[in-house]
Amino acid sequence: MSVKAIMATILQKELALRGVHSLTPSDYEEIAEKLVEQLRELELQLAAREITEKPER
Repeated sequence: MSVKAIMATILQKELALRGVHSLTPSDYEEIAEKLVEQLRELELQLAAREITEKPER
């Protein structure tokens, strides 16, 4: 099972516990994919910040 599929399942279960039952399985997969993309972008931004903010010795 892929990370995206696992995240979609977790999202579906968590939202169902909160009363959300109107989304389709493809909705959950799309949301999980967007979360993965955003995490990748954040990781790149943090790495770039770490490189640019390193104090020179």
